[in-house]
Amino acid sequence: MLSYRHAFHAGNHADVLKHFVLVQLLEYFNQKDKPYWYIDTHAGAGCYALDEAFARKNAEFEEGVARLLGRKDVPSEVKSYLKVVRDLNNNSGKLRLYPGSPCCAAPLLRADDRMRLFELHPADRQLLQKTFEEHGSKAIVLEQDGFTGINAFLPPPTRRALVLIDPPYEVKTDYRTVVSMVKESLRRFPTGTYMVWYPRLHSMQSRELPEKLKRLPGISWLHVSMDVHKPAEDGFGMHGSGLFIINPPWTLPATLKKVMPWLVEVLGQDEGASFKLESEIA
Repeated sequence: MLSYRHAFHAGNHADVLKHFVLVQLLEYFNQKDKPYWYIDTHAGAGCYALDEAFARKNAEFEEGVARLLGRKDVPSEVKSYLKVVRDLNNNSGKLRLYPGSPCCAAPLLRADDRMRLFELHPADRQLLQKTFEEHGSKAIVLEQDGFTGINAFLPPPTRRALVLIDPPYEVKTDYRTVVSMVKESLRRFPTGTYMVWYPRLHSMQSRELPEKLKRLPGISWLHVSMDVHKPAEDGFGMHGSGLFIINPPWTLPATLKKVMPWLVEVLGQDEGASFKLESEIA
């Protein structure tokens, strides 16, 4: 199915959590001189105009990233993420554009680092291609299913990589496919860092995904989730999101222990706002 467009949700609370952590991971990778690859299995359009119809329809960014900008109590760990957002908007003070995952990663990649971006939706792929057309071999956009296309790039030549697995979960089988893909990716490249994003929904598939990933043998993992409001009484809609990270940096748990209470306070919409953080080192 190719109906999903992330532009409807750009800059929402889930993007804040996902992209804040993504920037943290990339900054950790940058502490070593050895180059690495950033691989995005569902890259989207790369960048989103918040003043156009898709984003304005629900204006989810107003309950997300817009709540962070302009605050004077921003934790130091969040400032790098917000700098990416501000730089994209030319530090104008106006929030017109929001960076998707590829555009969050691009400013942090160094000369010898590489991006491989998968996107099947034809309209989003064209936008993504245009955004990175001047990057040459540094950033290659592939019109392939990232679930299977990733196999050609594991292990990467550098033997260092961060893989973001961020499907829309429009199809219920995506949950099962994520687990299968991670298993295969770990078989090919067990030392890679893998970040799986998922929506917090009433559905059993959503609740079971992190539990199934925890049961993968011999892995070190970190799981963080954030709810911004109570689940709807009718069971519909996303009340939060989560990230499951395999081979996380050792510094990440302490960072999240500090930042997550602040994010819940800023992004929470009712008394159901909360976070959960757990990890296990193999």
